[in-house]
Amino acid sequence: MPARSTNQMLGFPPDARLLIINADDFGMTHAGNAATVHTLQHGIASSTTLMVPCPWSPGAIRMLRDHPELPFGVHLTLSSEFTDCRWGPVASKSAVPTLIGDSGYFFTDEPEQRQALLARASVDEVEIEYRAQIEAVLNAQLRPTHLDWHCLPDGGRPDIFDLTLSLAREYGLALRVHDASLTEQLQQKGLPTSDFGILDSYGLKPEEKAERYAQLLRDLPAGLSEWAVHPSLGDAEAQALEPGTWRVRRADYDFLISPAARELVAAEGIVLLDYRALQEAWRQHAS
Repeated sequence: MPARSTNQMLGFPPDARLLIINADDFGMTHAGNAATVHTLQHGIASSTTLMVPCPWSPGAIRMLRDHPELPFGVHLTLSSEFTDCRWGPVASKSAVPTLIGDSGYFFTDEPEQRQALLARASVDEVEIEYRAQIEAVLNAQLRPTHLDWHCLPDGGRPDIFDLTLSLAREYGLALRVHDASLTEQLQQKGLPTSDFGILDSYGLKPEEKAERYAQLLRDLPAGLSEWAVHPSLGDAEAQALEPGTWRVRRADYDFLISPAARELVAAEGIVLLDYRALQEAWRQHAS
């Protein structure tokens, strides 16, 4: 029996053009928090994901409490990539020693540091930390929609992917998936995911973003697409955090809140979704 398409699983006609625009890194900075909420309320962003270990996650949690209508997931975090602003585990450091670098924080996301993390990380300790991050959200009386990963697409290792998939099923959440073979496996089981991998906004040049995003919207195929965007105000805090790349985030913000973006989505008949639609299908499959 042929697998059902994502559109069918979500109750849309085969030719529907579906798009999740997820604002990653909610909780990292105040500039990012403010931009994320604004793009969700007044722009075309449709979802966000919370980084629980980060310095501004309490502020993000307060915003989610103040605006319970905003859909969000948990941006599972094992890296701390900036020089002057660092974070570490939510779980006790003594419980997750293989996840901590020499600095006492998470590893950075430089290639050699990422390799070092993936070479030494105990999957049991990853589970301890992932559960701590998810439980912190639930203990705040918030209800996330899905799980995804910060800087480690599909968890970075097959066993970490399998662990995260198990946690998503246990907690009644959907899961972002990057790899095409993993997407096919899940869809064969009746679990909807993006049909085309994930577009990472860091892969686009800031000065070309408005034009590229507009063209991507015009060319959006039938099925479910997802963009991982990273809006920020680009203020002094943002520039100090990322002196070389802060414009990536500001360019995302500028496009996402622009009237041109809203008008183009409407003109193209694109359906903006968040992970609540996928979460419901995942829950029904598990029941």
